[in-house]
Amino acid sequence: MHNNIIAIVGGGQAAAMAAVALRQQGFDGEIHLFSNEPHLPYERPPLSKAMLLDDAPQLQPVLSTDWWRDNNVQLHLGVTVRTLGRQTHELALADGQTYPWDRLLIATGASARPFPLLDTLGDRCFTLRHAGDATRLREALSPGQSFAIVGAGTIGLELAASATQRGCQVTVIELATTVMGRNAPLPIQRYLAARHQQAGVHLILNNAIEQVFEGERLTLTLQSGEQLQVDSVIYGIGIIANDGLAREAGLDVANGIIIDTSCTTADPNIFAAGDVAVQRLPDGTLQRCESWENANNQAQTAAAAMLELPLPTLPPPWFWTDQFNDNLQFVGDMCGENWVVRGNPDDGKAIWFQLRDEALIGAVALNNGREVRVLRKLIQSGRAVNEEALRDPTVALKSL
Repeated sequence: MHNNIIAIVGGGQAAAMAAVALRQQGFDGEIHLFSNEPHLPYERPPLSKAMLLDDAPQLQPVLSTDWWRDNNVQLHLGVTVRTLGRQTHELALADGQTYPWDRLLIATGASARPFPLLDTLGDRCFTLRHAGDATRLREALSPGQSFAIVGAGTIGLELAASATQRGCQVTVIELATTVMGRNAPLPIQRYLAARHQQAGVHLILNNAIEQVFEGERLTLTLQSGEQLQVDSVIYGIGIIANDGLAREAGLDVANGIIIDTSCTTADPNIFAAGDVAVQRLPDGTLQRCESWENANNQAQTAAAAMLELPLPTLPPPWFWTDQFNDNLQFVGDMCGENWVVRGNPDDGKAIWFQLRDEALIGAVALNNGREVRVLRKLIQSGRAVNEEALRDPTVALKSL
């Protein structure tokens, strides 16, 4: 057994922030990070926005080159890990090299769930998970081009907004009866649907593609019988966890590596974090949280667990989306149905609140980013809050 060597497999947010957390929490041994991408670990959220819209887009590294050097973290970029070496505690790479480890973190992320009917279209079909996907899609987003976007989740709507802002004609096709149905409450679903329609996006809900005919343009036949002609299609219909290495190593997987609250897998020396991980809840159900913040939180938790330190206390869940000129930030519980609002969403600025037993349990801020810190504190406190005060824009939230 080699002493004080931690290997991180993955090159995204969770992988990078785990390296940060290990150094911050006092680990002074060797850290090796292995990524199959040639880039320094980079931020994923800009891929659907800035990377498509900026005049001269650049990847945004999670950490600078200097940080990796100054903190003595060994980067192995553009490499493929073949086996984890669960028994031998040695990673094996495709080029034959091996690297020892004492603790191992898997943060390999996820891939776009395939859509076989569309995957046959080759260059006229797009998904978005990595920098190369964004580069390829940006080249296709020419003014006047028409796109069908399959899936009206967060990524689908962000892409619809970016493509529209690039001067493209956009139709969004969604199997469900609403947009962002998995993670946004009803008032925000309604707001976003109206916002996209006002910008010229054609929304087709409760429908799906049944046939595709390739000609000069693509002809899509929907379940309803409607036909659309477009130049290209983009789809985002969920993810497939990159858990193949874990599966081959005999770890427990279920479209993701199963972890406990400490991010520990079935092997006490192997941990997982980010989109590749699914956490077993106390009731036995499995939950994955696909967000930038969850990757950061699980990186902190995994680092503490690897070092046998107390686990951090986590704040209420938080994620955001930028669509057109709107920034929406979601804090806390999104599952309830009783929402009240402060301000007028039609004026481009509002906050929706959800109360339970007079306590604030969830909030969505529309172009109110400065209030998010206060909202998180209010939710975490669990204290009773006056509903009328929440509704009243003349009452400072901080005073509550």
